[in-house]
Amino acid sequence: MVYNWQRLFFPPTCLICGQPGENDLDICGHCRTDLPRNHSSCHCCALPLPPGMATKTLCGSCARKPPPFSRIISPWLYASPIDDMIQQLKFQQKFPAGRLLAQLLAQAIPPLDRPDLLIPVPLHNRQLGKRGFNHASELARVLSAELKIPWSPWLLRKVRETRPQHNLGRRQRKSNLRRSFHFNNRGHCRHIAIIDDVVTTATTATEAAKTLCKAGVEKVEIWALARTPMNRPTLPIMLL
Repeated sequence: MVYNWQRLFFPPTCLICGQPGENDLDICGHCRTDLPRNHSSCHCCALPLPPGMATKTLCGSCARKPPPFSRIISPWLYASPIDDMIQQLKFQQKFPAGRLLAQLLAQAIPPLDRPDLLIPVPLHNRQLGKRGFNHASELARVLSAELKIPWSPWLLRKVRETRPQHNLGRRQRKSNLRRSFHFNNRGHCRHIAIIDDVVTTATTATEAAKTLCKAGVEKVEIWALARTPMNRPTLPIMLL
């Protein structure tokens, strides 16, 4: 009822162009159609691939060495206006942008084989204190409400402070995050989705998934808003 009254006095308004929103979301149909979809991507890590590739195609990296996660679901490319809204959430604390992004992501998740639990990628306590909130937790909270899946911001912890990933190369990213996470699987969960905003090299996703698997989780998925292409090309390999 409160939600209905809020929408009565504050109707959905597109956060991108300012026009009335559609389907009770703060985005209009035109702007939603123009979002940069990650149409052609690796079946496992969601790496953008050349247009026209078959649905179940692996990139060369995933074919050579399967990652510890089962798949990454990342429906958009890290491009305008998705990148703008992510930065608004992370650095300007514009929570309506985060709510909209999470709602759109919830609608992109396949309905079958849902996980037992949603877990946001954690921040180290010092970084959390500086920022004041964890943007991945904001996404997970809305996803949990939309999909009726429980979530926890405490079970996966970042126990070692690391350097910012965006300033590092691929090899440096791996060593930077090694053994930086700890997971308490007190609920004996078998299937978990890790929530993040952007996947670049999948280093964070890989390290977090390894930590969960060591704690007895059988299936780990990564749900992220956006995917960036790798700096170096990787040849696609079509699945038979």
